[in-house]
Amino acid sequence: MSSEIHVHEFTTVDGVVDAPTWTMDFGFDPRMGEAIGALTGRCRAILLGRKTYEMFEPAWSTRTAEDDPGAPFFNETPKYVVSSTLESAGWSNSRLLGPYDAGAIRRLKDDVDGEIYVSGSGTLVNALLADGLVDRLHLFVYPLMRGEGPRLFGAGRLSLEACEEYENGVVYLSYRAA
Repeated sequence: MSSEIHVHEFTTVDGVVDAPTWTMDFGFDPRMGEAIGALTGRCRAILLGRKTYEMFEPAWSTRTAEDDPGAPFFNETPKYVVSSTLESAGWSNSRLLGPYDAGAIRRLKDDVDGEIYVSGSGTLVNALLADGLVDRLHLFVYPLMRGEGPRLFGAGRLSLEACEEYENGVVYLSYRAA
């Protein structure tokens, strides 16, 4: 049986998914951490685009469980990086997949024993969505409209699985690809 790809994104109401520095104004509700922990706890691999990999590697590689309970997941879990320009991946347990190739992602889904986690990686996620390779979307929607910036989502249908509101105004939406 093939693994599922689970995408986690912080997004604005108008769908902007760039580097989420704008989330800082809202704080981080502990229940959000529980939802993310439940998601990552089921995943056995991480799939990232180059830009997100390059942001995550320095941010996570030096963190310990004492610094952040998510550190063991990000540092110990096998990471697969989609990039046509990156020449090496020095972060522990990282492997380059090369340029985006839907067939390579399907093979990865067949090879991984467990779910695959994707965070950020907007260009990659858009390609995965276009090729029908995303099984679930986990969106943390912030009560903010940016008006401009990179967005996810082309055409398609989703089926809502869960919805939760947090004290800081963020809404968590979990969708299954329809």
